[in-house]
Amino acid sequence: EKVIAERTRLTAELRALGFSMPDSQSNFLLATVPAGPGKPPARQIYESLKSRGILVRYWDLPHIADKLRITIGTPDQNNKLLTELKTLL
Repeated sequence: EKVIAERTRLTAELRALGFSMPDSQSNFLLATVPAGPGKPPARQIYESLKSRGILVRYWDLPHIADKLRITIGTPDQNNKLLTELKTLL
């Protein structure tokens, strides 16, 4: 129940930041990074998050190079992720 609640909240928060993703029934989200002038690419966001101790998955492969795989964490972990994403975007 806690994972479902956090997944719902994280999905809404990420969409509000411009990310898009299909609805998920698992413990992760496959989020497409918002594109546009001045927006950092997925790889740059991944590397910036990693340097701040926040681990998400990124693959430099066709059709998914613009996406991040984000595991649903605790409320505190998800809040930290969202705070850092707001500064990066």
